[in-house]
Amino acid sequence: MTRARRVDVLVVGAGPAGLATAARLAAAGAGRVEIVDRETRAGGAPRHCAHGGYGTLLHPLTGPAYARLLVTATRQAGATLRTGVTALDWAGPLALHTLGAEGPGTVTARAVVLATGARERSRAARLVPGTRPAGVYTTGELQQAVHLYGQRIGTRAVVVGAQDVSYAAADTVRAAGATVVAMVTDLPGPQTTPARAAGSRLRHGTPLLTGTTVAELLGHGRLSGVRVRHRDGRTTVLPCDTVVFTGDFVPDHELARRGGLVLDPGTRGPAVDGALRTSRPGVFAVGSVLHAVESAATAVREGAHAAGAVLDHLARVAPLADADHSDADHPPGADRAAAVPLLVDPPLLWIAPNRVTPADRLPYVLRTATRLTRPVLRVTQNGRVLHRERLWTAVLPNRTLRLPAGWTHRVDPQDGPVHVSVRP
Repeated sequence: MTRARRVDVLVVGAGPAGLATAARLAAAGAGRVEIVDRETRAGGAPRHCAHGGYGTLLHPLTGPAYARLLVTATRQAGATLRTGVTALDWAGPLALHTLGAEGPGTVTARAVVLATGARERSRAARLVPGTRPAGVYTTGELQQAVHLYGQRIGTRAVVVGAQDVSYAAADTVRAAGATVVAMVTDLPGPQTTPARAAGSRLRHGTPLLTGTTVAELLGHGRLSGVRVRHRDGRTTVLPCDTVVFTGDFVPDHELARRGGLVLDPGTRGPAVDGALRTSRPGVFAVGSVLHAVESAATAVREGAHAAGAVLDHLARVAPLADADHSDADHPPGADRAAAVPLLVDPPLLWIAPNRVTPADRLPYVLRTATRLTRPVLRVTQNGRVLHRERLWTAVLPNRTLRLPAGWTHRVDPQDGPVHVSVRP
């Protein structure tokens, strides 16, 4: 028997972005705010990130402590948190089919917030050839195995990647009592802070092989080695019993895709404007489903920002007891009529949000494909320069570049797409 429920706001995903959105909405009196998450415990990725770097400078926290803080704040604000519940598919413009321990259900809402997060591409998705032995992980799988379940992982590991998450994975390997044989990246250098890269090399003696890719996994039953290919074509076998594929995140956008929401080709997540509204009226998106992947602090900031837009939406639509929320109640595209595409030019890869209106105030996050040394950021629309600024530090691949939103009032909704480019 399918159970049907009605709420004012349904948030899908109980990571930092979803929790922050729900807490702000519940505290603001948005009515019945409910979060569903397929995991048995709320908190998202920070639950198994035992390292520091969360919280604030004055109140630093580990990932698990940060997750507990967000969950507690959300419950105290009055939001309903339902874990072990999967959102399967859409049952209507603002309704979702769910499945949990109580069986199938349908939840209808006045607004839906997608906070489904992102995932690392596995070895299979990266098309790495070879055998299929035990000992192959992504960062998330490694951290859960070590920090949540206390499992043994092997003794010698190769970490694929050289960005912040890669160094966190290397720390997890060491915490499990194993040695990091090498870190491997196809880029010409590390994509983390110089201090962190130097610490790994000097303190732990971990070599970083740049311009190098994984060509094959070896071993039967258990991994015995990784064959790597260097930029000059030479191949080498690194003996190991564990390999961790890090980074290469993709948004968990299945619900957005099944709902026919417009996806941005750069981020591969839902296309949103500065209020984090998607192409479907009443549906919002926050966190790493928009841009894989940013920090928990960015996700929380976006969640709080989106809550304001959700409250504005709720003020314009009838309560569930009075209406069925047909498109007649809220004409398609009414919220986004003034939004124009926000595009990036190479070597920039993507920008989020990726639609812009003159009223937007949320800062933008971008990524680049190549290292940029003190570049000039230019924002233009139909030849008009809307914004120009020089960055005084180097910008690296897989690290965030930020663009303030103080120029958005100059956007003309009738003048075509806005372009963001970089110049030396």
